[in-house]
Amino acid sequence: MSDSSQLNILVVGSGGREHALMEKCRQSPMAGRVIAAPGNGGMAAEVDCYPVSVEDIPALVRLAQEQSIELVVVGPEVPLSLGLVDALAEFGIPAYGPNQAAAQLESSKAFCKDFFARHQIPTAAYATFTEVAPALAYLERHPAPIVIKASGLAAGKGVIMAETQETAVAAVKDMLEGDAFGSSGREIIIEETLYGEEASIHVIVSGEDFLCLPASQDHKRVGEGDSGPNTGGMGAYTPTSRVTPALQTAIEAQVIRPTLAGLKADGIDYRGTLYAGLMLTEDGVKVLEYNVRFGDPETQVLLPMVADDLVPVLLASARGETLPDQLKIRDGAAIVVVLAAGGYPGSYAKGTPITLPGSLPEQSAIVHAGTTRDADGTIRTAGGRVLGVSGQAANLEDAAALAYQVCDQIEFDGKYLRRDIGHRELTR
Repeated sequence: MSDSSQLNILVVGSGGREHALMEKCRQSPMAGRVIAAPGNGGMAAEVDCYPVSVEDIPALVRLAQEQSIELVVVGPEVPLSLGLVDALAEFGIPAYGPNQAAAQLESSKAFCKDFFARHQIPTAAYATFTEVAPALAYLERHPAPIVIKASGLAAGKGVIMAETQETAVAAVKDMLEGDAFGSSGREIIIEETLYGEEASIHVIVSGEDFLCLPASQDHKRVGEGDSGPNTGGMGAYTPTSRVTPALQTAIEAQVIRPTLAGLKADGIDYRGTLYAGLMLTEDGVKVLEYNVRFGDPETQVLLPMVADDLVPVLLASARGETLPDQLKIRDGAAIVVVLAAGGYPGSYAKGTPITLPGSLPEQSAIVHAGTTRDADGTIRTAGGRVLGVSGQAANLEDAAALAYQVCDQIEFDGKYLRRDIGHRELTR
């Protein structure tokens, strides 16, 4: 180690989630030098960023070796699915995140659904297809409304909620015959539509040992009132009152514990984040999907609510060691509002200069997602989701007021945001 107690940490990724993880790592008394690859405009203003692609596994391993890194925190799913954790392990570098075998829970929806079936994890009824004819025959027996999913990674966009049979048939043909999602869509899942309210549970895992973060709720649709196409997420809040202490206990008993036992039974040593996307239906909790990393934008509300130092917890998970009994969670609520580029999730402009406020109110933060930084310090747009503005307060209403106050002080051409993040909770 760099000295008797401090760790050099590399955060892999370039989004809002990684900016939030980087900030949490920097706050730790255990942190020595914190760096990022490739990072973004906001991260580059605070730490050294190295222009290494998240898909270039050998280059990331080399960077970790050259910079004497003692903990790698992997943000996105792609490097996990490509085996970054396995590659680092060969050189004895601990990495927070699952290995390639475990990452299949996200990289293959077919693998995940078969895992649910094998271990009796409650989920929607489904079938898997690689050819059009049997898929269309299945649709005739199970007409719309129905859900069509690309099995592979599709950056949060490979899910079609087909309200009509025509839409369902078109989605099947687009994925299997066309090239709607490239190789991610060569295998598809058709599953029943579940009705209810969604919630996300993020779990820090070390084998069968786990710690649950507070329940959060993401807003996937681009438009207010949850209208329009799905996005990577337009905002999130925590906690959600729908997940009561009794329901939390039920989720752990019916979903989390059987999942970790099932992974162990399948010979998979799971370490890192397990993110359960849940539908709270009239028939109980059903798992929509698993992700194998922190959610974006949920990370931006969850991490500020953790009062404890997170670095020793991430390190224990990375090493497969026992986790602490609990994490101290702050009282109150947190919210994040995404500022997107006009046109997102379709085509949008990049390179637009951004004007940021000179100072921020207490308990608020601006997290960079899709930005770059010029040599003179100018911040520019570089993605569909540009910034996340978060606020923390004693209640969600005040947290939202704080976040929107900051949103209104940020300027860039084409700025788009939803004004109703947290609407379900605020109108309960």
